[in-house]
Amino acid sequence: MRGGGLLVAGTTSDAGKSVVTAGICRWLVRQGVKVAPFKGQNMSLNSFVTREGAEIGRAQAMQAQAARVEPTALMNPVLLKPGSDRSSQVVLMGRPVGELSARGYHGGRQKELFEPVLACLEELRGTYDAVICEGAGSPAEINLRRTDIVNMGIARAAKLPVVVVGDIDRGGVFAQFFGTTALLSPEDQSLVAGYLVNKFRGDVTLLEPGLDMLHGLTGRRTFGVLPYAHGLGIDEEDGLRVSLRGTVRESVVAPPVGADVLRVAVCAVPLMSNFTDVDALAAEPGVVVRFVDRPEELVDADLVVVPGTRGTVRALAWLRERGLADALVRRAAEGRPVLGICGGFQALGERIEDEVESKAGVVDGLGLLPVRVRFGVEKTLARPVGEALGERVEGYEIHHGVAEVLGGDAFLDGCRVGSVWGTHWHGSLESDGFRRAFLREVAAAAGRRFVPAPDTSFGALREEQLDRLGDLIEEHADTDALLRLIEEGAPKGLPFVPPGAP
Repeated sequence: MRGGGLLVAGTTSDAGKSVVTAGICRWLVRQGVKVAPFKGQNMSLNSFVTREGAEIGRAQAMQAQAARVEPTALMNPVLLKPGSDRSSQVVLMGRPVGELSARGYHGGRQKELFEPVLACLEELRGTYDAVICEGAGSPAEINLRRTDIVNMGIARAAKLPVVVVGDIDRGGVFAQFFGTTALLSPEDQSLVAGYLVNKFRGDVTLLEPGLDMLHGLTGRRTFGVLPYAHGLGIDEEDGLRVSLRGTVRESVVAPPVGADVLRVAVCAVPLMSNFTDVDALAAEPGVVVRFVDRPEELVDADLVVVPGTRGTVRALAWLRERGLADALVRRAAEGRPVLGICGGFQALGERIEDEVESKAGVVDGLGLLPVRVRFGVEKTLARPVGEALGERVEGYEIHHGVAEVLGGDAFLDGCRVGSVWGTHWHGSLESDGFRRAFLREVAAAAGRRFVPAPDTSFGALREEQLDRLGDLIEEHADTDALLRLIEEGAPKGLPFVPPGAP
């Protein structure tokens, strides 16, 4: 099998396309199939830097790990990073090429990107036995079909069979499956092979009559019913879709090693990027991570994290409006731990000069670190390796801000003053030895009798999670049928479901 493929579409955003794609990749690689993930166009503030210095969506990097291959820009040639409700930075083949409004992108630029996207897919198909593609949103966005380069547009061009995933936990999944199919043109419908139910709770025999009726209505089968799985902790793609206040990152079900737990509060700043940085903290037994947006929620926190953001100046204004800025200043004065990452690090500094991102000019930071930041047109994309707290650290950098560190103690590429730390490095907390050393420092400063577990391996936990995804596919999907789709394409003679595309 060389060049086989499948498109995993969804009835809605957040239906489970990313995890299903990852699960199929892990299942296939365990069968000895050389497989790669692909998403032609991704909209996400959670991104990653590949070894060749290209920026791609974190979901595709996670899927590459599921496939046990090195992530590359070919796997996500177009990445859109929202900067407001109406505009996004366009990243092409891992490099930013400009800012566009939604109207400007869908009005013409997106069509220009179709050939490069298709070329990337074909290159992957020429290299791998199978390429598992992920769609975006829903393939039945009839207002966007003309310029689509990620759902049925790419499926038609590459002759890919399509499986549609629906989240039954939200309700209405039968209507979603039927409506998604019925709003597609006859040509598009001919590639929709069937459906995959995600997040089912209960007795599957109660669902089967509905699946039979769906088959009768559409002529398409359901390839599996995946049960609801708790604690997967897999990278979200487009950000948390519910209110962040009070949202707790899922962590391992294990008691603390020491006498106390450690409470981590993450400021839910606007345009928050790479909030997956705190997943490694949540993986530690006895560490509770939650997102907050009120100053009173910092009172009992042992560590406050100001995370990355696509809008540092906007985040600063938000921190001040909410009273969180004053709370952070008080914490620093009291010697209570604060960590700023990327945009959060910039916000903790003395001054920001921004004629690029916000075009706000000179803006005062919180003044907690002796750092001045100037935004440049060129984006820094790097995979640095260094040492901090006596431990080796790996990370990745994605930022326009250039930091001038004027004092304090060296900390990765940033600095530390007392119990306030700042760095541009994302992913540093995934380095196990460094994370444990950092948490020991935090516990000491917070006066907590917290002891990091000596054997927690974030990499091993991530592998276990990816194996669980592979198990879901292997145990609850018709893998023989999926393999036939990947090798042979959509079945011939699939019936048309009226009315079709308007």
